[in-house]
Amino acid sequence: MPPVPCVICKTNRALILRPKDHSKLCKTCFIRVFETEIHHTITTNKLFYRGEKVAIGASGGKDSTVLASVLKTLNERYDYGVELILLSIDEGIKGYRDDSLETVKRNAQQYEMALTIIGYDELYGWTMDQVVEQVGKKGNCTYCGVFRRQALDRGAARLGVKHVVTGHNADDIAETVLMNLLRGDLPRLSRTTSIITSTPSAVSADPDSHTNIKRSKPLKYAYEKEIVLYAHHKNLDYFSTECLYSPEAFRGSARALIKNLERVRPSAILDVVRSGEDMAKLVPGNGGGCEGSCSSSVPVAEEEEGGCGSSNGRTTGGEMATMETHLAQNDAASEHNLELEITSSNLPSQRHERHDSGPAPRTPGQIGKKPKAPISTARKPPKQVMGQCKRCGYLSSQDICKACVLLEGLNKNRPKNVIEVVYDGDAQEAEVQRVTNGLKKAQIEAD
Repeated sequence: MPPVPCVICKTNRALILRPKDHSKLCKTCFIRVFETEIHHTITTNKLFYRGEKVAIGASGGKDSTVLASVLKTLNERYDYGVELILLSIDEGIKGYRDDSLETVKRNAQQYEMALTIIGYDELYGWTMDQVVEQVGKKGNCTYCGVFRRQALDRGAARLGVKHVVTGHNADDIAETVLMNLLRGDLPRLSRTTSIITSTPSAVSADPDSHTNIKRSKPLKYAYEKEIVLYAHHKNLDYFSTECLYSPEAFRGSARALIKNLERVRPSAILDVVRSGEDMAKLVPGNGGGCEGSCSSSVPVAEEEEGGCGSSNGRTTGGEMATMETHLAQNDAASEHNLELEITSSNLPSQRHERHDSGPAPRTPGQIGKKPKAPISTARKPPKQVMGQCKRCGYLSSQDICKACVLLEGLNKNRPKNVIEVVYDGDAQEAEVQRVTNGLKKAQIEAD
């Protein structure tokens, strides 16, 4: 079979079947197209302005690593004139976050960006290991999501940064849209689908210390699989292990459904995102969208943050690992001059046709009568007035924000007194020797 040429340059051999539209591209053209689309997203939505200081939420994973690499490249290529720094949150998960932070430190050196790390224990007095030990593995992602979002805002305010970019991709947005629909939480669609949101953050209860933190998602329309392909072909250094506590996350079920839809229809992910944007305009009180100033009236938990939840075949943790393995095998085959055939996913050979049943027959008593109009039972959602938490000063529609409520529950169950057992080796050995000698002496006297 002759090599398939790239559909763009027509000269190089096509090595990549693009997940978004199944176009066949060479390595160079794919990287260029991917970066150009991100640049188009940035310029169309006017995410940056010259002289702005932007913090990249870096976790060491593929999304944040690709985001840092792309923004550095585009900033130099198109002269955005922005200052990029890395901001990482240490949740305190041994065997996971400590390893990923080492990747972030290497990225900071590779991209020549300043790095700041802020921990849960520093802000809240708890690590996620301690939280899980207290509450168990069910519901722990809610704590982590609420704490992480607030930690990013507080870290940005501490650094004097007014703009934080995160690595949310199209898959994350589509999953969150689906989760909000499953929960019947339509008011959140506007914030979920908006590429720019803003959250007033505080470092103290003093209103004068508040800084309006803007958040944006430059990778909003980028597929997760394309992010993996970009990281692979650019040889980026990223951490690919999933969180130890995410198997029970609700996001996993929504992610599995989205991936099944993508196999049948590659454009399903962007279709769900666009549908979420359109539905958000229909929700009363949203005024047709966020218009760049959405504020979170409900503290965002794990489901809103994205990226967590992968285990037991329900999520893409295993799928992305399999994809990385296949990419490595393809590279090895190329080195040995083996032919690689690019094939698309096998689509179902037959589609189930929907047989619509006709209208139900009318009973004799209904002939000639107009049906009664149904009584509307819908109620308008209450308009939430945004304020500040009376304890920490963070944005909240209630007197006490969700983070403070969660912390209060944790602190109530924490023992006030700590019992420590100190072992003094020399003193213990001396006491044992004294008792032993006494027993021997008593035995001798008895004999």
